[in-house]
Amino acid sequence: MAGFVVWRRGGGGAAAASCVRSGVSAYSQVPSVARHLHVTMAASAAAAGRSASSISQQEMVIDRQKTAAVLNPKEAPPEKVLLPPDKIGNQKKRSSSSSSKFLLLGKSEEELQDLAAAHGERKYRGRQLHQLIYKNKAKEIQDCAQLPKLFRDSLETAGWSIGRAPIHHVATSSDGTAKILLQLVDDRLVETVGIPVEETPGANRLTACVSSQVGCPLKCTFCATGKGGFFRSLKPHEIVEQVLAIEEMFNHRVTNVVFMGMGEPMLNLTNVLAALRVLNQDLHIGQRMMTISTVGVPNTIARLATHKLQSTLAISLHAPNQLLRSQIVPSAKAYPLEALMEDCSHYFKTTGRRLSFEYTLLEGINDQKHHAEELANLLHHWELGHHVNIIPYNPVADSEFRRPRKQAILEFVETLAARRVTASVRQTRGLDANAACGQLRNEFQKVPIRVPSGPSA
Repeated sequence: MAGFVVWRRGGGGAAAASCVRSGVSAYSQVPSVARHLHVTMAASAAAAGRSASSISQQEMVIDRQKTAAVLNPKEAPPEKVLLPPDKIGNQKKRSSSSSSKFLLLGKSEEELQDLAAAHGERKYRGRQLHQLIYKNKAKEIQDCAQLPKLFRDSLETAGWSIGRAPIHHVATSSDGTAKILLQLVDDRLVETVGIPVEETPGANRLTACVSSQVGCPLKCTFCATGKGGFFRSLKPHEIVEQVLAIEEMFNHRVTNVVFMGMGEPMLNLTNVLAALRVLNQDLHIGQRMMTISTVGVPNTIARLATHKLQSTLAISLHAPNQLLRSQIVPSAKAYPLEALMEDCSHYFKTTGRRLSFEYTLLEGINDQKHHAEELANLLHHWELGHHVNIIPYNPVADSEFRRPRKQAILEFVETLAARRVTASVRQTRGLDANAACGQLRNEFQKVPIRVPSGPSA
């Protein structure tokens, strides 16, 4: 999908943000560090270290473009929001911690309790550490001043770090949407998007659109992410980090998570499931508030079904027949539409969870009335005619595709409705902030960025 958007159902229902989708083990077990460490049992004379409050909310430099966006949001250029120089220096200094041998981010409370015990501490120190990581959002072990210095030093000596990533760049839209570029330990950049929605006065929803890979190997023809190349899959903590960064940016807890950012989640399913566990159990985001989106990867939908998740599975369809779909989605040549629909039917029968289908409208390509009729027939044939998310194409650089006219969009929806297929048009968000998934990353990185070695300024 080209661009991230939000859709609403009547009565302020669930929201989904859509960018473009795109082994390694799940969260690892806590290493047995006790045999490598000599733990001093005497209490330290005094707990030293820095204040526990690190950067709790991003301080942003806003120039006169903000005023322009308020006065004339349609014409105002995207607001480029950068961290102050002192904060950028601190962030880049922190980034080296992500290369440590062991990472705390992604560990459960029980695992952190076991880790504390292995270092000669009472288990409640593990609970404290859990809160400092996931609630207080500590970035370095030495930021955790509530913990004894002896414990902090012991963790660092053993090669542990929290594993947070620095922010490289932020772009905000006049509608409040913010896209964050995170700089990973290997200097790759990954996007995540925060989309705030006020459903009723005083009741706000914050959706995090997270990436699962750096780039995407599937290269859907309309997708900005595919144009930027593919480098690697993200680890669980790198996915969780995106949600923490959004919560810090908005100073508000994330209520919904959609795996619709850069990459194809099903090509990184093990790590996606591990991250989903952390988001659910450690950040307390309900499974039903999370959506995993896929363009379709052979054998993975059946695998996902075995986990019996309460999360929504969204299928990026984009075409009602195999011939057209294989032209828009190259991977469909290896995973034909009929096989995909058969797997979707099996998923529904196995889990009892209805699927959602996503359909990006491309002017003159797949937006005609006969396409809508064919789509309705396809879904009814497989008894999957539950819900279709219509996504008007968001333009990206160097693309031959165009966004359909408003009338064509409405006619497509009405044609589906006449054939008993519920459809909704997603509200486009963030068009003035390089909205299309991967577009902002492509602006800053085609090859790995290099951070000078040595002390930060």
